[in-house]
Amino acid sequence: MLSNLFRHSVDDDMRSYSFIQKRTLNRSSCNFATLMFTGILSVLFCAPGLAATPASSESQSESKVDTSAATTPNAAILLYHHVSSSTPASTSISPEAFKSHMEYLNAHHTVVPLQDVVSAIQNNTALPEKAVAITFDDGYANILENAHPILSDLGFSYTVFINPDEIGVGPQQLTWKQVTAMHNDGVVFANHTLDHLHMLNGEKEMGERAWLEKVWDNVESAEQKIEDKLEISLKYLAYPFGEYNTALADKLKAEGYIGFGQHSGAVGPHSNMQALPRFPAAGPYANLATLKTKLNSLAMPVTHITLENPRMTQRELSSPISLTVNSDDVRLTQVNCFFGGDPIDTSLKGNVLTFSLTETLPVGRSRVNCTAPSNSQAGRYYWYSTPFFVADENGNYPD
Repeated sequence: MLSNLFRHSVDDDMRSYSFIQKRTLNRSSCNFATLMFTGILSVLFCAPGLAATPASSESQSESKVDTSAATTPNAAILLYHHVSSSTPASTSISPEAFKSHMEYLNAHHTVVPLQDVVSAIQNNTALPEKAVAITFDDGYANILENAHPILSDLGFSYTVFINPDEIGVGPQQLTWKQVTAMHNDGVVFANHTLDHLHMLNGEKEMGERAWLEKVWDNVESAEQKIEDKLEISLKYLAYPFGEYNTALADKLKAEGYIGFGQHSGAVGPHSNMQALPRFPAAGPYANLATLKTKLNSLAMPVTHITLENPRMTQRELSSPISLTVNSDDVRLTQVNCFFGGDPIDTSLKGNVLTFSLTETLPVGRSRVNCTAPSNSQAGRYYWYSTPFFVADENGNYPD
């Protein structure tokens, strides 16, 4: 069952990448044909001796970006767990592969602190072009051992979401002494709950009010422990397993917290601040070739979604889901949406994109990914992910 759940998430991202690559290749073929035709006309009708402009040695998307600020804030947030070759493959990246990711970012993107991304989105202020923020979940010691030296050498800011009750206790965890030293070295630490619980467990059995009170006590206790140890309280919460519902997101908003999920997509001014997406970059997502497309992605400006709650009470959608997209730059006529590795039916009416599912939702976590090309930025694609969370017959969620 767990392998099937994992496959759903992997296939959705891989299929999105595959379609983007095909669209890019098709576009390149058309551009090549146009250039050939133009070249022939130039030879036939233009004066001889006219020198051609030399081609760049790198494509536009591969060249080192200008650090000048973009008008609309946009960023990709990366999510890592283990940086090790001896930990579970599904959540790990080798130190060598991690170094290649960071070297690529250094050459082609601008790494910024997570706080800068949040502030820019909240205030609709500028971020550098192709901005990227780096995050880790769970506070493993191999972050310090294998990732920190690489990140420090490059001068990259990064954030680690920790479970305070696991620090110095859980297997392979950082100690508080190490956390404090990293904090003093500029590493940012934030809330991942006290003990990495499934936050939606018990909601049905306990009732929403009692359940929310219990999980919120966990969140605030974790925040207080981080503040006591490090004298910092960002009020950032990374949902364990990426699981949340509307009641929990509303509670975060009311209490002034920012929430981070584990579904895919870039972030921008229209992103849900209580469920900001992050791109997983380890395990099957560690392939740099596929990661490049995600790093260059744009936040799809969805201003309304008809899905009321990502926590589903049944395993079938009772009605299609519609997304209102507020931008002429999103080429919705070429949108593609995927679920479980397969394309799904979509329809378009004006700027409202609608998709439906005929498949049964799996127990646990799944999502629909939708991508569409940018009209103004060749080779870049808008990306939006709709997550679903389904409990088992006992009201619990699997790892």
